[in-house]
Amino acid sequence: MNVIVCVKQIPDPALPGELDPSTNTLKREGKLILDESDSYGVEMALQLVDKAGEGEVSLISMAPNGEVSGLRTALAMGAAKAVLVSDPELAGSDALTTAKVLAAAAQKLGDADLIIAATESSDGYTGTVPEQMAEVLGMPSITFAKSVAVEGGTVKVARQTEAGYDEVECPTPALVSVTAGVVEPRYPSFKGIMAAKSKPVEEVTAADLGVTPVGWAGADQQITDVAQAPAREAGEIIEDEGEAHLKIVEFLEGLKVI
Repeated sequence: MNVIVCVKQIPDPALPGELDPSTNTLKREGKLILDESDSYGVEMALQLVDKAGEGEVSLISMAPNGEVSGLRTALAMGAAKAVLVSDPELAGSDALTTAKVLAAAAQKLGDADLIIAATESSDGYTGTVPEQMAEVLGMPSITFAKSVAVEGGTVKVARQTEAGYDEVECPTPALVSVTAGVVEPRYPSFKGIMAAKSKPVEEVTAADLGVTPVGWAGADQQITDVAQAPAREAGEIIEDEGEAHLKIVEFLEGLKVI
């Protein structure tokens, strides 16, 4: 079984983020780390390949400045190789353009039984890229997977819902987006970290993949302004002198909650 995992490399969320004032977008200079949400997809892929007894896990990523730090973490977990799309022209790409680029990168790796992605990235939160990729690739897509199993040419998923989960299945090849907690990601071992340094990472541009237009030229949206969230107003303190419940009811009626 061959599985491709979409891996996003993001600025360390433990550090204060900065915006580029010229574009109102997040600065992505310097070291980028593996998005925690994608570590679940990498682990899920590794477990599926181990269970199948054959095949390998490959990675695709889109990041500036040839950055591979996050990819090396995923390779240290056990993935075999990666394709990195790094191109200054990609700056400002919207979700659909990102999906087209990642779909082309997946095609460059060749046929796969499964493509796995996180439900959404920690620094974007559009939650649309996996489904857009599936549409571009002409694949069935299953979202919000809390468990994944592949039997023969069928992928079976427990799809998380507000009321529990749905049991869904579709033929492979398919694209599945997984939720946090679908599995417990492993920590890279020292041996894995050392091995990751020699694993192949092929760097390509959007032009190499035949995807145009990209960046702001291909985006259907632009960020025109960024403003600070308004400060939270002080709450109202109600002292109970025997009729506090009436004041609470009045307050909730004012909010049209009741």
